[in-house]
Amino acid sequence: MDTISIVLILLFAVVVSGSLVRMLPFAVPLPLVQIALGAALTAVADVGVTLHPDIFFLLFIPPLLFIDGWRIPNEALFQDIGFILELALGLVVLTVLIVGLLIHWLIPAMPLAVAFAVAAVVSPTDPIAVSAITSRTPIPKRLMHILEGESLLNDASGLVCLRFATAAALTGTFSLVDASLTFLWLAIGGIAIGVAVTWAAATGKRWMNQHYGEEPGGYILLTLLIPFGAYILAEEMHCSGILAAVSAGVSMSYFSTWQEARASTRLRGTAVWDTIQFAANGIIFVLLGEQLPGIANGAMESVRQAGDSNPLWLVVYIVAINLALIALRLGWVWASLTFFLFRAGKRQEAVARPSWRLVLATSIAGVRGAITLAGVLTLPLIMPDGSDFPARNLAILLASGVIILSMVIASFALPPLLCDLELPPDPSRQDEEIQARIAASEAAIRAIRHRQHQLAEGREDADFYADVAARVTDLYRQRITSRQAVSGEQPTVVRLEEAERQLRLSALRAEREQILRLRRRRQIGEEAARKLVREIDYIEARFS
Repeated sequence: MDTISIVLILLFAVVVSGSLVRMLPFAVPLPLVQIALGAALTAVADVGVTLHPDIFFLLFIPPLLFIDGWRIPNEALFQDIGFILELALGLVVLTVLIVGLLIHWLIPAMPLAVAFAVAAVVSPTDPIAVSAITSRTPIPKRLMHILEGESLLNDASGLVCLRFATAAALTGTFSLVDASLTFLWLAIGGIAIGVAVTWAAATGKRWMNQHYGEEPGGYILLTLLIPFGAYILAEEMHCSGILAAVSAGVSMSYFSTWQEARASTRLRGTAVWDTIQFAANGIIFVLLGEQLPGIANGAMESVRQAGDSNPLWLVVYIVAINLALIALRLGWVWASLTFFLFRAGKRQEAVARPSWRLVLATSIAGVRGAITLAGVLTLPLIMPDGSDFPARNLAILLASGVIILSMVIASFALPPLLCDLELPPDPSRQDEEIQARIAASEAAIRAIRHRQHQLAEGREDADFYADVAARVTDLYRQRITSRQAVSGEQPTVVRLEEAERQLRLSALRAEREQILRLRRRRQIGEEAARKLVREIDYIEARFS
């Protein structure tokens, strides 16, 4: 089957998976449905995808890491940065060491370096999989931010450890001193290159916009190229392309605050990136399902060569690795929280002790996903001497099994654990938001007055502009008045704003339906209908 047909089939499978998840009466993680569809493809069509590790990694990893870094709230990231770093760095190293030794003990035929590579690749977590699992049982926002921050950083640390383990498997040697120096170069160089590429792109685009105007398509295309440019440049400089993509995304969230793009450009860019993120994650899991039968056959052959004729040992290995990952994570989370409470006590701070459900939910929420799969598929196909890479199919199957089983466990365990779960008190940002809205409304009123004087200067109908300006100004004054309520009245204000939002949405949808009805009756032209519907869509996006 040719490449174009394969791509179209994979994309269609991703679309079908999204529809199936919404149709099912019970909650099933989207990645599990996509894996099942991928496996079904092999039964009905000879897709026969050949995955080249380097190309696969380049296509999928940079954009996924970049958009995660771009969209995570920086304040939320730094609010719990200590706990996030402990999970993303300390837990990853501990996982690589203990789980790597466990895998080698379970499967002596698997070289120790390859066992460490498998442990490294199953150490990163995936918040997108958690979001899919908890779509019908909302996860507390602060816990979700912790999982997102952990995933953002342990993607990099886990895949860097994978790089070292793979190099050791290929060369047969490992030096802790050389690895430490290499890690520093990989980390510092990768982060610096990611920031530099984003800064250069943002600065150049800002200069172009100021002197020659903005072109939405060019701006969006530039953001799509940034992660690939940062990754490729870092790899050419023998730095970490993974960290370059992550730092490019995080720095993009800073640079975008002074990148004055038009509202329509930002809306289009958000839609494009949502589509790319959905498609890339979906294709990865569909490919996993498509490859799974062949991987399973190769893994069973590896097990037989190791002296185990019963393929059920593969299930035993996968369950043992998952239990070890959960136990390690549970112990690490408990120790981290205990140490945090100890430090707070030393500072004589009153901190509420988290419930056992929070500790257990944080542990089980460490679901493996797209990054784990993409990472394990980058294991080399052959050794330097031309022989096959040892136990590659078995390594891929173990990682795939960990992904699937971790999702299944989380699907059943997280909803009851998260039901009515309360986190320790979090400083409210409601007052901060209210003050920002008031300041923005006051700035709008000043701009209206300034523009009114410009429009009315030297004109005989100056009163017309004064009346229009007064009407628009009254709208902003109402906003200011409604948000200057005392703290005791704030819940009422929130209810009023929610009621207004619902009414406006109903009105906008009625407007759009009427315009489409007029178009179907051919009472208005297509161009006019498109223009009016687009205007309503933009307004609805604000209230949605």
